[in-house]
Amino acid sequence: MKLENLPPAAPSIKTTTRKRWRAPAIALAAVAIGAGGWYAMKPPAKPAAPAAAQAAAGKDGPKIEVYELSARDVAAIGTGELRVNLPLSGSLIPLSQATIKSKVSGVVTGATVQEGMAVSAGQVLARLDQADQRARVAQQQAALDEANARLDMAVKNNANSQALLTQNYISQNSHDTTSNAVALARASVKSAQAQLDLARNALNDTVIVAPMSGVISKRHVQAGEKVAPDMPVFSIVDLRELTLEAQVPASDIPRVKVGQEVSFRVDGYAGRSFAGKVARINPTAEAGSRSMLVYISVANPDAALRGGMFAKGSVTTTRSALAPLLPLAALRKDKDADVVYTVVDGKVVSTPVTIGLRNEDEGMAEVTSGLAAGARVLVAKLDGVKPGSKVKVDGPAAKSASAAVPAVKG
Repeated sequence: MKLENLPPAAPSIKTTTRKRWRAPAIALAAVAIGAGGWYAMKPPAKPAAPAAAQAAAGKDGPKIEVYELSARDVAAIGTGELRVNLPLSGSLIPLSQATIKSKVSGVVTGATVQEGMAVSAGQVLARLDQADQRARVAQQQAALDEANARLDMAVKNNANSQALLTQNYISQNSHDTTSNAVALARASVKSAQAQLDLARNALNDTVIVAPMSGVISKRHVQAGEKVAPDMPVFSIVDLRELTLEAQVPASDIPRVKVGQEVSFRVDGYAGRSFAGKVARINPTAEAGSRSMLVYISVANPDAALRGGMFAKGSVTTTRSALAPLLPLAALRKDKDADVVYTVVDGKVVSTPVTIGLRNEDEGMAEVTSGLAAGARVLVAKLDGVKPGSKVKVDGPAAKSASAAVPAVKG
């Protein structure tokens, strides 16, 4: 049987299905390959610009970044002087003080002052019973009268002897005897007068007076007590001038000179500073401490300071001339050189400077060259700010120095 006349057979479902799936798959692969090639050829994205630069960018391209500074970041250079100080401490002692002692014995009949009372020179402080002293004065007065009477008699006898000698009625030896009697009588009068003066002085000494103006620091006796000669009665101090006795290490003594200025503080006067001057330097060191005492004269017109107070301060051993003062916070290093960042016409400039004295406590330094008063310096260390940076200062710069004189501990 021939098959030529039969109709062509229909394709199978399986064959048709494979062809339909393969066509879309090839199309997707082509799309994927094309997409991958486009991604690989796409240029990478630029990193984000700083906020300040983006804010400043315009149609004409990016602008130069300007840093805004607060007034605390910048200081205006002022002038002043720095002092090299040597710290010291010690106790205040009244320059003039005295212990008043009784010169005679007697019973205290009255004491008119107490501790803490101010007295004037010559003011009566106490009295002693005067009965015994008055009796001694009367006794010595009588002895003086007797001596004067003996002198009168000796003078008359000597005059008569002289007349007899002239008439050759007596010998020269007899006349010399009467002359010697006159001399002895005169000596007796002088002795009696001296004893009377002593008795009167003792009577006056029963009145105890202040030898100087000051303040009573101690009352040693009370009314009714009996005192003996050389017994303490009162202690008095003059607070108008004090001495600060400060110990200074022997190694630092060569730096201390008479006349140098001293500044110190005491407890109780936290907001007040007191001044003095070096008056004397002890030539020998204290045993054990190897320190030497420096005596500082302190005027105390208002009597604010008292004896025994403990003081802490410093003596100025070196003082700079009037010069620009720079905050140490503004000082920077460029290799081995000292520089500061100055602000000139809105731009940061690195300026070399020469530093003299340094004040680590006050954070100040003396500028011997490189800066003038009025210059503005950058005191803050800010990231990104460097020489050539544009800056804008918000408000006036703070002054780096005032009328106050800072001190440097050496």
